[in-house]
Amino acid sequence: MHIGHYISGGAHAGLIFWALFGGMFRPEPIPFEVANVSVISSAEFDAINEAYQAPLVDTSAQVLLPTDVSEAAPEVSSAIDQTTESVAPPARPDQNVEVTRPQPPEPLDQPEIVTVIPDQPKPPQPTTTDLPVTAPTAAPRPADRVAPEAVAPPEEDAIVDEQTQESVSLADTGQKTEKQVQVAKAPEAATTEIITEAKERPSGAPSSSPRPRARPPESEVAKPQPTQAAEQETVDTSSVQDALAQAMEAAPSAPSGPPMTSGETDAFRISVQACWVVDVGSEAANVTVTVAMSLDRDGKVDSNSLKLLASVGGSENATKTAFQAARRAILRCQKDGYKLPVEKYDHWRDIEITFNPEEMRTR
Repeated sequence: MHIGHYISGGAHAGLIFWALFGGMFRPEPIPFEVANVSVISSAEFDAINEAYQAPLVDTSAQVLLPTDVSEAAPEVSSAIDQTTESVAPPARPDQNVEVTRPQPPEPLDQPEIVTVIPDQPKPPQPTTTDLPVTAPTAAPRPADRVAPEAVAPPEEDAIVDEQTQESVSLADTGQKTEKQVQVAKAPEAATTEIITEAKERPSGAPSSSPRPRARPPESEVAKPQPTQAAEQETVDTSSVQDALAQAMEAAPSAPSGPPMTSGETDAFRISVQACWVVDVGSEAANVTVTVAMSLDRDGKVDSNSLKLLASVGGSENATKTAFQAARRAILRCQKDGYKLPVEKYDHWRDIEITFNPEEMRTR
């Protein structure tokens, strides 16, 4: 690094510049006065001092004698030693001076004082606004589903679906077509808030009903022993054959094909249970219902075949609520039909499902 060389070179250059041009910037010297001084000896100095010494003063005091007061004072003449001529002032020329009195000032017109009272602001008047008259809101209907908008409960024959569809039959249109008959579909009932038991309107029905008394056992009737031989009766064989044929036609045919396995039964139960909603805390959560239904070969449920077979626990209203929840679960989960083996249709054509809040089972 050459930093030291740069510093040394700059310092030498500044010194040379100051030596050459430093005198040009000096200020002019201040002028001063010179006094002439002469040297004298001490003898001459003493002589000068003696010449300027003050005379001695007699400091002795003289005794003053009292003066005689009785001596007459000299008379003072009141005559004026010299008379001074009175000098008359020079005569002034006659001048006619008119003395005019100043006229009194004219009275000024007094301005009229007008008192201006500012307008006081009026007190604000109370304004009355017409409030909108709101109609009394109806009490929300209880529903198992909560949605932003309330949805009315669908009809009993309608299938629960997200889209609304009206039912159309061939009798309504009057046309012949190969298309399937449209089944009425409607969204599931919903409410905007959860309806608790405290919000439900009290009903006149009793909350619980006593169980019916058990039927007394039938007394065994002693059969009379035959005392004599039974008489042979003649039987018409034709009437017996006709009755037997009618009984065979009326009796349901036994299901054909292999029975459903436990895996197929559990799969069907789980598919229905996925849409089953239990309102925990309500009385309907303690009710067990058994629902019967019929299905077609596509696995679709006939909504008219859904019926309540039996119920255990809870009041009448709680039983209805539990049945409706089970019915909605069955119709909602079927979609395009339950996936069941077609070759075993005779076994699952009519099904009974027991909806137990503690354990759901099928048979």
